[in-house]
Amino acid sequence: MNQLIALKDDGMVKVITGIRRCGKSYLLNKIYKDYLISIGIPQENIIYLDLEDTENSYYWDPIYLNDYVISLASKVDGKAYVFLDEIQHVFSIKNPALTDGKHVKPEKDDTDDLITFVNTALGLAKKENIDLYITGSNSKMLSSDIMTEFRDKGEEIHVSPLSFEEFLPSSGLDPQSAFSEYMLHGGMPRAVLKKTGEEKEDYLKNLYELTYLKDIIEHNHLSRFSPIDEIGKVLASCVGQLINGYSIAADFTRLKRKEISPLTVQNYIGLFRDSFLIEEAERYDIKGRKFIGATKKYYFSDVGLRNALLNFNHDDDGQVMENILYNELRYRGFKVDVGVVEINEKNQLGNGIRKQYEVDFIAVKGGKKYYIQSAFHMASEEKKKQEKKSLSAINDFNSRIIVVRDPIPPRRDEKGIVTIGVVEFLSQQTLDF
Repeated sequence: MNQLIALKDDGMVKVITGIRRCGKSYLLNKIYKDYLISIGIPQENIIYLDLEDTENSYYWDPIYLNDYVISLASKVDGKAYVFLDEIQHVFSIKNPALTDGKHVKPEKDDTDDLITFVNTALGLAKKENIDLYITGSNSKMLSSDIMTEFRDKGEEIHVSPLSFEEFLPSSGLDPQSAFSEYMLHGGMPRAVLKKTGEEKEDYLKNLYELTYLKDIIEHNHLSRFSPIDEIGKVLASCVGQLINGYSIAADFTRLKRKEISPLTVQNYIGLFRDSFLIEEAERYDIKGRKFIGATKKYYFSDVGLRNALLNFNHDDDGQVMENILYNELRYRGFKVDVGVVEINEKNQLGNGIRKQYEVDFIAVKGGKKYYIQSAFHMASEEKKKQEKKSLSAINDFNSRIIVVRDPIPPRRDEKGIVTIGVVEFLSQQTLDF
């Protein structure tokens, strides 16, 4: 909301992105609309067009959409605030000037002389009587290449499912119990509103199968026999693990006794990313100051959806907590990578060896850097030593934090490493403990 208010009337296209059903439409057509009305914008000056509604399928053509919006905006006094919801439904056409005035979809390899939703959006944003907002649920449509087409005329605002801080007041539970519920069912708004665990789980499973998976299959013209659903389940079971197309293909072949190529797996991972279901974190050599290797970690935008892929039949709270911490850092605007630090050690024979240790997250924002380790439990001294080993080997002066499940206020040891409970971590407004 703060971003939308700051960008109001700036002559740019406001591009609101995010996973389906996370609240983009509600943000625009309820919360932001109510704000506009509260500051004196007449309700008739707010134009909302749901392009997901088949009744509006005529306006999936970019030229028809352009003409329709201009027509509606011309009928109001003053500026029209135009909300175009789920813009990814608008397809590209060849320039009618080259097709005798006919609106013709291009061939797959035809990339010249096209009119796209970007052309329509930029054209509408130039109108002095229009302030334009668009939403989209597919990041491929809003990839870096597409956003480059907006140049300095587009601003992206990304909407996510509810953070724990947003979830807590609606839960009616104490913070520790609320976190256990959040770990299981996540923060998709409609799931949060369901009354029972069974209702929440049915909703999340149906949401994944009938919305996300169906969208991916239909949008990318995949066969109904495609193994993409099984690959999604592998990704769900591997949250927080370093993987790549080769490792998943090998496991898939071993478990399913069906071969699949690493390239196909990587393409499927890309489809999940395009739908905002997952994000990836790259490996970064802290001492060498460089990105390394082809393996990456993948995290789900909502842990409830992740659990739904596994039919809520799992026992991996450590992975889920790590996923929640990743999402929290992304909510707060951090760029997040996976850290690797090399340590010189001696083996049993006394010979010097170099071993790599992992730091779960390197979080960077505004010139500040934090090293963060997710450790569900540190019950023994051996476990504490193990979790602190990689952080102790980092020689710079940036903050080092271990987050545990137990309710613990921030505690700093003699090496400057802070240990804090996850609920306490999520409740803090800063990471400078």
